Amino acid sequence: MIEEFIVFQKFNNQNAAKDFGNLMNLNQIEYLIENTSINFDPILSNNEFGKEYCVKIKKADFEKADTILRETAKAEIKALENDYYLLSFSDEELIEVIEKSDEWNKFDVELAHKLLKDRGKEITEHQISEIKKQRMVELSKPEESQRVYIIIGYVSAFLGGFLGVFIGWHLLTFKKTLPNGNRIYAYSENDRKQGNRILIIGVVFIVIWILYRIIK
Repeated sequence: MIEEFIVFQKFNNQNAAKDFGNLMNLNQIEYLIENTSINFDPILSNNEFGKEYCVKIKKADFEKADTILRETAKAEIKALENDYYLLSFSDEELIEVIEKSDEWNKFDVELAHKLLKDRGKEITEHQISEIKKQRMVELSKPEESQRVYIIIGYVSAFLGGFLGVFIGWHLLTFKKTLPNGNRIYAYSENDRKQGNRILIIGVVFIVIWILYRIIK
């Protein structure tokens, strides 16, 4: 079975994504760059708004890639400018950067570690491990109930709309990627059951409407 490529990092600049890909290539990590931009207007082709480029790697390479980025960030910290915004962060804010490291780039996370250490409040490896475990638990929780989308899905499905089918399919199958590369269903079991029903109803009513028009 061919191992799946999973999104490891996202960029809103194509050159940044390519530079990241080159770093992976130098360290013998296979990667793919996927353009998932929502802005296809040629008039706005030079505008970064709506642009998104996903760099995908194999799950087995997540830990290696993470280590490479950490080491690269540590080297870049030596050339840090004096007005870098993280320097003004409080201890509590720096700790939050570390706790939610998946929301920050590796440079900021490593800098937060260094700043805390310089202030005499170094976070130990054991504490980092516990923080990662707790964060993984939080990120593994399903998204809040999608009541509005479920209602829209049912209404659209009964009307024979493709929107209902899409909503049902999305609720049933959509997965999110955790920082360790694991992919889990994003929505609760109940929401996924609702999505399955919406999907079935939508398909049935689309078929009914098609047959009705053919007969008519």
